[in-house]
Order: sequence, then C-alpha cells, then structure tokens
Amino acid sequence: MSETQKIVILDFGGQYTQLIARRVRECKVYSEVLPYHASAEQIRAIHPLGVILSGGPASVLAEDAPQCDPAVYTLGVPVLGICYGMQLTAHLLGGKVEAAKQREYGRIAVTMDDKATILKDMSDTSSNWMSHTYQVKVCPEGFHPIAHTENCPIAAMADDARHIYGVQFHPEVTHSDEGRTIISNFLHICGCAGDWTMAAYAQTAIARIRETVGEQGTVLLALSGGVDSSVAAALIYKAIGDRLTCVYVDHGFMRQGESEQVTEVFSKLFPVRFIPVDASKEFFADLEGVTDPEQKRKIIGRDFIRVFKREAEKLGKLDYFAQGTIYPDVIESGQATGAAVIKSHHNVGGLPKELGFTELIEPLRMLFKDEVRALGETLGLPHDLVWRQPFPGPGLAIRVMGAVDPEKVAIVRASDAILREEIKRAGLDGDIHQYFTVLTGVRSVGVMGDERTYDYTVALRAVTTDDFMTADWARIPYDVVRIISARIVNEVKHVNRVVLDVTTKPPASIEWE
Repeated sequence: MSETQKIVILDFGGQYTQLIARRVRECKVYSEVLPYHASAEQIRAIHPLGVILSGGPASVLAEDAPQCDPAVYTLGVPVLGICYGMQLTAHLLGGKVEAAKQREYGRIAVTMDDKATILKDMSDTSSNWMSHTYQVKVCPEGFHPIAHTENCPIAAMADDARHIYGVQFHPEVTHSDEGRTIISNFLHICGCAGDWTMAAYAQTAIARIRETVGEQGTVLLALSGGVDSSVAAALIYKAIGDRLTCVYVDHGFMRQGESEQVTEVFSKLFPVRFIPVDASKEFFADLEGVTDPEQKRKIIGRDFIRVFKREAEKLGKLDYFAQGTIYPDVIESGQATGAAVIKSHHNVGGLPKELGFTELIEPLRMLFKDEVRALGETLGLPHDLVWRQPFPGPGLAIRVMGAVDPEKVAIVRASDAILREEIKRAGLDGDIHQYFTVLTGVRSVGVMGDERTYDYTVALRAVTTDDFMTADWARIPYDVVRIISARIVNEVKHVNRVVLDVTTKPPASIEWE
C-alpha cells in the first residue's frame, strides 16, 4: 500500500493496541501494527508519516523490558508514546522513570498545562483512562511537561522541535473523554490528509486480486455465511467474476433464514459458481452425546474441513484458495510478527494443508470488523447481511448447553428469531451490539392451561460494548422483555420459562460456551 498514507503502531503487548489502530483508522488514516522490535529499516520501508508506541504490561526498568530500536526517534517523523510508550521514550532519551508513590487506575482527572500542539482543543481538565504503576519523574532533554494529575506531575510531555510526544493516559479508549482529539492532533502533526476510505480500498484490493490471479486464474472460497467470508466473496467476484467458486457448507447450526439469504445473494446478486452442501446430518451425528463446549468446537471445525475437502475434490484443480481472515484474527493469533497469542483462529496461519493449495488470497487481512462491514456496503451487499449480529463459527451448537440434537437447535433458532424480531420492532437493534438466546439445559416445572409442564428454560443475552473486550448487559425495557418472553413460551415448543442474563464481561464472557 505504498500509495496510502500510513501510521505505524509498535506493539509492546498492551491490551489496547488494536484500539489505537482502530482510532487512527476512524480518522480515515491507514494504520498498521508491527512488533515492538521491528527495526528502523523495516519501519522506514513502509514509509509511515508517524509512529505510535503502544502501552504494555512491563516496566521499562526491568532487565528484559521490551524496547524499540532507538533509531525510531530519528526517522524524521512524529512519534507518540502512550503509557508504556511514553515511559520508554523518556527512558531511552535520557529522562528518568520511577515507581509512582500512588498508582493510578481508572478514570482520572488530567489538567492540561500546555495546549499548543498535541493537546490542542482539549478542555483545561478532562477525565482520562489511567493504568500505570510507573511514571516519568524527569523529562528527557528537549522535552517539557504539558499535563499533570494530582498524583502524576508529568502526565504528558512534548518535544515540539522534534515532534515527539508522550501521554501517560490512554486516549484510545472510550473512557478518555477527549482521547480522539489527541489522536486527531497527532495525525495533523504528521501531515495526514485523512482520505483513506473503503471505496479507495476496494479499488486497490480488486486491482491486486486481478494482478495475483491473472486473466485465467481460478479461486476457491469456503463461504461460511458470515460477514467476513461474504464480503471476501463479493470483493473477489468484483475482481474475477465467475472464476470464483464458493462452497457453502451448511452444518445445520445457522440462524433462521440465513442459509436462504446466502444462497440468494451468491446465486443472483453476486452470481459466483455457488455450491451449497447440506451436511447437517453428518454434524449432528458426530456431536451426539458430546457436552464439552471445546470438544464441540473441535468436532465442528474438523467436520467442516472434511466436508469442504470432499466437495473441493469434486471440482478438480483450482489455482488459489481464499478466506476471510481479518486483522483482529491476525493480531490475536500472534501472526502479526511478535504479537502475543490471545486465542487461536481456524483461518489464520496460512493454507489449510488438507486442501492441497499452495497459493492463498486474504483480501480482508488488514481490515477491522467495522471496516469489513463498511466495505461490504460499498460493494453492494444487502444491509441485513453486512450488519448481522456477531455469530460464532460453530453457530447455534454452542448456544445449546450440553449435548446437541436437532430439536434443541430448533428451539434456539426459533427463540432467537423472536428475540431479533422484537428488538428490531422496538427500534433497539442499533443500540444493542449483540443479542441472542441460549437453551440453558435447565428444565423446570410450569403450568400451561390446567396442565403441569416440565420443559426447558431459555436465557436472553444482550450486551452493549465498544470493542467486545468488555461488555455491559443491555437494559432492554421491561415491556419489550415481557413481549419477548410471552412470545417464546407461547410460540416455541418445549419452553416454559425465560430468564434474562444480567452479567457483565468480565466476569462472564458474552457467549455462554
């Protein structure tokens, strides 16, 4: 992407590194995460207009503390250090860092003392998210303090001559009231035009796919029906038309109406060579009696590859394999060089060896989820498909507690459809970031008419979140909950009780399994 203005973010293992990259992109500037130990030569080769040093859990005073190449500060581009990044800047450039007498965690009032550059347009005092045990005691030569808190005399520092800055707080998180202003100020100092759009990305990506595949090349894509693989399919279709073959493996755990929508879109709107495969009987047979959620996931993943491989072999030799890997998958799986492994992703780490391909296309690999959705709308995919609720790969199978069978999945599918319908009818679908039902596995006594029942309990799960790293339970109006509950127990067989999950993340996860 040499034609695109870029900001490089060096990752020191901070939990908010992805958020920094996202905030930069929200300002319509492309950002890329590199490991903290990337050399100055590697960074220079990318031609960034600026560098941001992320936060991190280490102490710069530790012997094995992660450090960037000191030449980063002499690349001739602005540098912004955040939390650990600020302390490292001070440490490497001759300042002094020491343990704070009073640690600061959470929202802290920060007083802005010099609003000439990086703090331009900030309020005199605003709340910002702090998370530190160490702090800068003495600024390096050429720097001066530009903000403070009650317990942190140097909460931000600046060297305006060299355009090097540091903030002890986290402007990338939403808990910082005016954090976006700081990010925007830094990008302005870097000279960024803020003209990176999904329309421009689409044009570039289409050109690259055509260049890679050539005039005769063919591509095979495993279409899961989710947002990522659907957008990848639409993008590749725009590039090479019906030389793209999509195999859609229906494992039997999709939500109501989704398989039908996928078939409609990719047989008419984007008429790829579309091969639907109903493999639900195989999946249900292999899951019979399995109660452990991780075992469920492994079986579904294994069966998906097996069915897909079987169908792919029927097609004969195709040139390239494509998948909808996105940037958070890459970072969390440790595939961004030097990144820590947070969780494994089935579609990260190269080509599936079982399929026999040697060439891989991942056109969404550098995009975040919100960018993938924006790209999908740019390409003309239906709004309802692009803005689907997040949905795990194993689908409804992990929204059934315990062993899975067709009847239990049908209960979740029907109750989930009612929940989604009523949330949309109440106009809440834009305010609640994820909502679904869970078949808890609990059975209880009830009364319907004059008869005793002993049936299942369905839980409603709805959360609000900015980044899915933390989440709060959504305050659905009780009148809406009443309607949802009444419809589920009246319209869904074998359910006589509905409960509401009012747990935050943490301590709970968003999904139940």
